[in-house]
Amino acid sequence: MITEKQYHQAQNRALEYFEKAGIILTAKEKSKIEIADFGLGNLDETGLELIVYVNTERVCAKELVLFPNQTCPEHLHPHFGSETGKEETFRCRWGKVYLYVPGERTMNPKVKPPQQRAKYYTVGHEIVLNPGDQYTLPPETLHWFQAGEKGAVISEFSTKSRDEMDIFTDPEIQRITDLKK
Repeated sequence: MITEKQYHQAQNRALEYFEKAGIILTAKEKSKIEIADFGLGNLDETGLELIVYVNTERVCAKELVLFPNQTCPEHLHPHFGSETGKEETFRCRWGKVYLYVPGERTMNPKVKPPQQRAKYYTVGHEIVLNPGDQYTLPPETLHWFQAGEKGAVISEFSTKSRDEMDIFTDPEIQRITDLKK
């Protein structure tokens, strides 16, 4: 968990990254930047900052910020009832992103998962996204990603997002941030 003060500091820091990427947000959007610490309370290591533009029954569009070397933990987007799980496309806007998916494990990957939680990172095929690069993940694909040394800004385009239903490899992960009182 993080404190309300840490939450607001992270929102302000995320705004700096959006500005670096040339992404303009309205005042309302700025106030709605979500900070996900995944319940681990170590936002600089494991976390994600995001704004959701639209999330309808058919489509979703978001902007994601990763601070330097920050990791979004391994997870997948499951089927929901009769609906297929979320298909998503990541497009790097600024910085560098290291995305890990199933496939042949990359020898000498550029980044490593957080050391204390490394056993929960099982996929190791590395895809490097620089500004302008994009990658589409099929539904129910395990994946995790980490920013490079300068951080990163990523646009996400997907089918309906149900973040609260994501399945994480690490059983201690909580997708919805709970603030310390």
